[in-house]
This record gives sequence, C-alpha cells and structure tokens, in this order.
Amino acid sequence: MSPVKGLRLPKRRERDPEGRMPFTEHIRELRDRMIKSLIAILIGSVVGFYFYEPLMRLLTDPVCDLRNVGKISGADCAGGVLVLEGVLGPFTLSIKVALFAGLVLASPVWLYQVWAFLSPGLHRHEKRYALSFVSTGVPLFLVGAVFGYLILPKALDTLLGFTPESVRNQLNLEQYIDFVLRLVLVFGLSFELPLLLVLFNFMGVLTGQRMLGWWRWMVLGIFVFAAVATPTGDPITMSAMALPMTVFYFLAVGVSCLNDKRRRGADPDANLSPDEASVIDTRPSSLDDVP
Repeated sequence: MSPVKGLRLPKRRERDPEGRMPFTEHIRELRDRMIKSLIAILIGSVVGFYFYEPLMRLLTDPVCDLRNVGKISGADCAGGVLVLEGVLGPFTLSIKVALFAGLVLASPVWLYQVWAFLSPGLHRHEKRYALSFVSTGVPLFLVGAVFGYLILPKALDTLLGFTPESVRNQLNLEQYIDFVLRLVLVFGLSFELPLLLVLFNFMGVLTGQRMLGWWRWMVLGIFVFAAVATPTGDPITMSAMALPMTVFYFLAVGVSCLNDKRRRGADPDANLSPDEASVIDTRPSSLDDVP
C-alpha cells in the first residue's frame, strides 16, 4: 500500500548518545515521569485504603500503650485519649493514610523514575547501576521509616510527659496521624541522603575528596536539618535522625572515593582539579600520519 500523498509522518527524534536534550524536552520528560510515579502511588493508595483498619491500629498503638495515658487496648483508645471531630474527619483521615501507604508501596517506582530522569548525565557503562540504585534506595527508605516508627513511643512519652498531673491530655486523632506520618516520612527520606550523594558522584558533579573536605559543614548541616525536620524537636529524636545520617554520609564518601579511584584508573585525566594539567602526549608522530 502506497502512503497517502501529502501525509507526513512525524520523524522519530533520535536520542543524543550523551544524554543532551533541549530544555523543553527535559520538562516533558519530567512531566511523564511524574505522571508514572503518581499512577503508581494511586494504585498503592487503593491497596492502602483496603487495609485502612489494620494501618490505623498500627499507627495508634504507640500512643494507646503509653504509660502516661494507661494501658488502653484497641484502635479507638477508649476513654477519650484520641478524639476525632467533624463529619468529614473520618473520610479525610482515611484518604491521608491511604495516600501515605501508596507512597511507601510505590517507592520502587518513583525511585526508579528519579534515576531514569538523572541517568542521561551518566556514562553509558554506568547506566547499568539502575537496579543497584533502586534495590538500595527502597531498603534505605523503608529502614528509615521503620526507625522513625520505632522511636515514636519514646518521642511521645517525652512530649506528653510535660502534661500536668491534674490535666488529662486528649489528642486530636487527625493531628496525631499527621504527626506520625510526618515523622515516619522524614526519617525515610533522610536515609536517602547517601544514595543521592553517590548518584551525584557517578554523574561527575561531586568528587569523594570534595565531599570529605566538607565533612564539618555537612555534619553541622545534618544536625540542623534534623532539628528542623523532626516534628518533635526534642534532642532524642533529633539525635536518632542525625547520627545515622552522619554514618551514611561517611559511607557515601567512601563509596565515592572508590568510584573516583576506579575512574582515574580508566582515564588518567578524570576528576582533575581545575588547577591541575592533564597528561599531554608529547611523542612525535610519524610523517605517514600527517595528511
């Protein structure tokens, strides 16, 4: 069958082997990857909505078991410890918990989309590390989220311990869930710091030597970030976030230094300082090579 006269098929744009593309293409690719991530989060949210009751019991158990309010069984914390107000309160709370569950369940997808968006800045032989990036990023995120949940009882015990003995503290359930989800999410994302640093090193943005030279400012920045990001603000929770982040930072520096050493072995001019001169071959060439 001959093509229709006058009909022009759109040309398929060939991808630049070095990953370069116009700014509009970057925006379009970012949009597409965000859409894919949102679809995965929505699918995960449907699963989270189905398991809403078990998730609520998991989230409310720490405050229901505190010695400040007595040993109270069940998700409703009978006795008025947790209260929910408003007609739409239960519905908005279920949506919020479902979306958070979807964010956790879809973490392999949106972490891969982050990698895929940044990978054009990598060399071709380094793009094969996508599986390692995702398989490391997902456990780090989950470990951080679980760690935040495990220190939740201690954080609540410290904060609620300031309640006067003559006062009974009633907690708004929606505000409490916001507090818990923020704590868990911040811990999960903070544990991704070493992965981002290693990714920037693979992209050639940061060298391990430079990151090592910044260690004093980085440790100070980690503690400042922990103080601002943790919703409790107490020293125990802040230290529980800052200390693992500091350890992960130095692990990332070590991995980056090993990667820099590998690159220098493959290319002597790689990772040179701006003040260093590259190696120039001064050997005379044969006259046969002159055109």
